[in-house]
Amino acid sequence: MKKFTLVATGDLLVHASVIRQAKADSGGESYDFRRMIRAAAPVVARADLAICHMETVYGAAHGPFTGYPTFKTPPQLASAVKDIGYDSCSTASNHTLDAGPEGVVRTLDAMDKVGLKHAGSARSAAERVRPTILEAGGAKVAHLAYAYGTNGIPVPKGKSWLVNLINPARIIKDARAARRAGADVVVVSVHWGTEWQQAPDKLQLSLAKKLTASKDDGRRDIDLIIGTHAHIPQAYEKVNGTWVVYGMGDQIAGVMPDKRGQMGSAARFTFTPPSAPGRAWQVKKAEYIPHAVDNDPITLVNLPRALEKSPGNPGYTSALSTIQEAVLSRGAKKDGLSMGR
Repeated sequence: MKKFTLVATGDLLVHASVIRQAKADSGGESYDFRRMIRAAAPVVARADLAICHMETVYGAAHGPFTGYPTFKTPPQLASAVKDIGYDSCSTASNHTLDAGPEGVVRTLDAMDKVGLKHAGSARSAAERVRPTILEAGGAKVAHLAYAYGTNGIPVPKGKSWLVNLINPARIIKDARAARRAGADVVVVSVHWGTEWQQAPDKLQLSLAKKLTASKDDGRRDIDLIIGTHAHIPQAYEKVNGTWVVYGMGDQIAGVMPDKRGQMGSAARFTFTPPSAPGRAWQVKKAEYIPHAVDNDPITLVNLPRALEKSPGNPGYTSALSTIQEAVLSRGAKKDGLSMGR
């Protein structure tokens, strides 16, 4: 066994403007998201594992496609994400049921077609209980995902497996089931928090404490928690010895009411093998890579790399400062968190 690096990123929030940009980038014949998110490639492709957050569900092959408030995204997003280098995406969000059960099926079918794994929603009860297992560095890594709710859209009776909703006991049960299925490392994506609020809310804080405190036979149940939903950068923090990313912000989005809605961070963690059989893999290095979104055309920007090319760019400098303030707001620097590029 050898060390491995895991990268996770925030919401792929496909507003109507993002759909229009993808159509323009394709020459008007289809939808091409690759140029928009290309700046993620140097970070994502060099990781042993990369996890995205698929915030929205897909529409039918030829549309119609819609943005906020009920999303139907062009399914070409799946191939773009796979081409960039992602291995798996969380699919549990408050928008998972925007297009009903059919939207869930279409989304997961499209991801399967391009070889992109997923966690957080399912097409059947059997799929719901089957953990998503990835491999890196000789380790088996389980990816689990949950959301706080579905914007008031009721989950169809008898189909609770369509989307995983936050339930601490169930998350712990699933994590232990993943261990029994052979997982050496368990990563949990959680769609939580209060939109536009930098500070983690009570649910985030209490759930983080509960999940990171949970152990089975002396071994922690969960090795990493990565959060989405708030649309703005939130803090990283070590809780009970386990890294928690409360919110990575949006990776791609149209213009938002708050400029922070186009800011976020990629989380990068380097895991090292256990010191003895049966013991836990450990995070040896924790990093955040700040990013933002340019408009006209909509383009993801890796801020450290962009500032190397354009030192002193006021927009990039301001965004970097805003992200750093949020990410480090709960003392992560003292626990070894550093900025990557």
